[in-house]
Amino acid sequence: MRKKAIIIPYFEIKKALELFENKNTVLVGGCFDLIHYGHLQFLKKAKESGDFLIVCLESDEFIKKTKRNEPIHSQEERAEILASMNFIDLVVNLPYLKTSEQYFEMVSLIKPKIIAVTEGDTQLLNKKKQAEKIGSKVVVVTPLLKKYSTRKIVSNFD
Repeated sequence: MRKKAIIIPYFEIKKALELFENKNTVLVGGCFDLIHYGHLQFLKKAKESGDFLIVCLESDEFIKKTKRNEPIHSQEERAEILASMNFIDLVVNLPYLKTSEQYFEMVSLIKPKIIAVTEGDTQLLNKKKQAEKIGSKVVVVTPLLKKYSTRKIVSNFD
């Protein structure tokens, strides 16, 4: 049986570089507050694009400020849920990043071969610029499955 993914805080990423420096690394990011079918398909397809999948997990503060909601699960809980998926290799708990430059710093540090996105990703242009600067590429791995969203799921229970 495969071990679950490693979970690390962002400030320890330099210590973890040796885990994936010679691998075909795929980077994804997100909140993943309520894991649903759309998340599952996206993460599986992202893993199929390479051989080491890193999930950069947004902070609770990010969810509060950008989604204008309290997170359902704390970042630690979301990290545990993600780490239990056998196709995820590393979960990086992010601090609250405020600027594109901070995200670029993270991408530059990790240097993924692929940045996997969903069709219609709102940060697609930024991600393409970042990928180009480090010799990586952005790959759309799944269409946006509109019927699956955390907001829709939660609104059905209100």
